[in-house]
Amino acid sequence: MTTMNHLLDGAPSACEIDWDLICWDKVEKQVRRLQVRIAKAVREGRHGKAKALQWILSHSSSAKLIAVRRVTQNKGSKTAGVDNVIWTTPKKKMQAVEDIKQRGYQPLPLRRIYIPKKNGKLRPLSIPTMADRAQQALHLLTLEPISETLADKNAYGFRPKRSCADAIEQCFKVLCRNCSAQWVLEGDIKSCFDKISHPWLMDNIPMDKAILEKWLKAGYIEKTVFNPTFEGTPQGGIISPTLLVLTLTGLEQAVKAATSSKDKVNIIVYADDFIITGASREILESKVKPAVISFLKLRGLTLSEEKTHLTHVNDGFNFLGFNVRKYDGKLLIKPAKENVKLFLDKLRNTIKNSGSATTEALIRQLNPKIRGWSNYYRHVVSKRTFSKVDHNIFCMLWQWTKRRHPNKSAQWRKQKYYRHLALRDWIFFARTHDKDGFTSHLDLAEAAKVNIKRHLKIKGSANPYELAYDDYFDNRSGMNKGRHIAIVRDERCQSTF
Repeated sequence: MTTMNHLLDGAPSACEIDWDLICWDKVEKQVRRLQVRIAKAVREGRHGKAKALQWILSHSSSAKLIAVRRVTQNKGSKTAGVDNVIWTTPKKKMQAVEDIKQRGYQPLPLRRIYIPKKNGKLRPLSIPTMADRAQQALHLLTLEPISETLADKNAYGFRPKRSCADAIEQCFKVLCRNCSAQWVLEGDIKSCFDKISHPWLMDNIPMDKAILEKWLKAGYIEKTVFNPTFEGTPQGGIISPTLLVLTLTGLEQAVKAATSSKDKVNIIVYADDFIITGASREILESKVKPAVISFLKLRGLTLSEEKTHLTHVNDGFNFLGFNVRKYDGKLLIKPAKENVKLFLDKLRNTIKNSGSATTEALIRQLNPKIRGWSNYYRHVVSKRTFSKVDHNIFCMLWQWTKRRHPNKSAQWRKQKYYRHLALRDWIFFARTHDKDGFTSHLDLAEAAKVNIKRHLKIKGSANPYELAYDDYFDNRSGMNKGRHIAIVRDERCQSTF
């Protein structure tokens, strides 16, 4: 068997390596070493050096291994492109590594499907083949260190180590004081992925231009009909989010250049949504908005008039599913009512469609949704909302038990589906049995049991590809791991899984 060290040196064919015996720690260290060097070269303005390092990384066996692993382990790994090919076995994965080559590469058209949006409309999603996804993942490894080095400090979407919680915490920081800006421009870019200018991308994205052009011009197939693409990047491509980050890089600087410090302008960007604060409505209308429009126009983008608004902080606004508003001079951030309603509607549909399911199966469907939703909002003023959500879920489940047993009494249904534990009553549960025949209880998760704790925002200048920040990110990972363990322990005190 060929050793992993030989693979890193590029000596043998990748197909000679057993996928299950690969030492991924060594592979990741090899890739990260080159990524750190790329980021350093960009910081020092040595763009020729960065380009040479990108070539080395994109031709390394280690990067190809990680690219294939990414596309075979993510959520879309079982979704095929137009060729109906997926990589499910170790042999197919190793062959895929061997097949990744830049010379002679020609991507296939994308498969077009549509997914529903919150407003009831449909969003186009273009799915590349597995081979094209692997090529994109490979070049993403070379492009992400550059995007992280160049990106705006207060851009949080589609970036490693950053999250919605960071963006919301920044909202709090720039709006919470009495002397803070009082007006907000809520911005949304119209059809952002679908409208980015191809010439701008070709001129400004620091990667292999021939490969990039092939991706942009690959077209898509919808109902067996080929459609060429003249603008935009495909929603569904692994590299598309990073292309968007680089496209919007410089927006913060453009807005700052058009204003002064007394205008109290701050910008927070998450993907194609952003907010910009200002001391007055006039500043946002006469200085900020024209600067944004001019910046976007160069990239082939426009603001959505339907979703772009000027709002006073006392009236509140919604951003990333949160409602940000001042009440008598005090800034409170809560879950947006529309998102609470949408979440409850999804749970209601799940419960209604589980009429014949066992209680255990229903709880196993609901628990991940309840925990995921409540963890998303656990950093803001959510305790009262969580209690209301739990009450609504209780009412849904009580109706579910009545539909299942219309001829049984309320007392009978309570004894069958609810249990008492210490000071808690009306715990919706199911009895489960393990391999040894022992009986335990599976309880329904409660949103109100999630602890509310302020999120510690990431430093704006923090770069995961800069060695100086390694300890910083290690400390943040340790804090997050500790919070996760605390949540798990709290859940295990309530029920046995």
